[in-house]
Amino acid sequence: MPRIRNDPNLNICPDYNLDDFTNTRAQPINQDTTEAQAVQLLRNIWEANNNADKCLWQQQLNDDREECDIINEEQKKNKFKYILIQNTGIPDDPVITPSSYALCKLEQGEYVEIWYFTNDGLDEAAIKKTIDDDAMVLSTLADGSTAWVSSASMWSTRSVLNDEDLPFEEFCQACPRFLTAL
Repeated sequence: MPRIRNDPNLNICPDYNLDDFTNTRAQPINQDTTEAQAVQLLRNIWEANNNADKCLWQQQLNDDREECDIINEEQKKNKFKYILIQNTGIPDDPVITPSSYALCKLEQGEYVEIWYFTNDGLDEAAIKKTIDDDAMVLSTLADGSTAWVSSASMWSTRSVLNDEDLPFEEFCQACPRFLTAL
């Protein structure tokens, strides 16, 4: 059955007394039926058809509501199947991950040398990457005592250059990476 597109409850019965319906009124008129009776007969036929359409409309609304409830239940059961996909492009920028030591210092708001964001710093971070940055290592503190600290906070490398000693080319490469890491 085709879908009903308009709500038949909003339909208005046409005025069959108008000149536009002269031919329609003339058909039921005979010696036993007057023009007023023909107009009333046409109105009754229209109302009967409209009432049937109203029942079909209500049935269509109920079917749509049931279908919507079934879909909602399915979506609740399988949330990840119906998760929305963001309308974004495929990321084509390489992921730049400095050492966990540098990221830890940034999170704490401490000073970090820009060298960690140069090509050499990123290469060394890739080589020395630990399996778990939250792993604890035993370290000797400045007062001579030992304590367990996270491996991310314990990075000591001899090749770190001070910011003023960096060549200009490396400084230009590292600055955008440093700013995105902030």
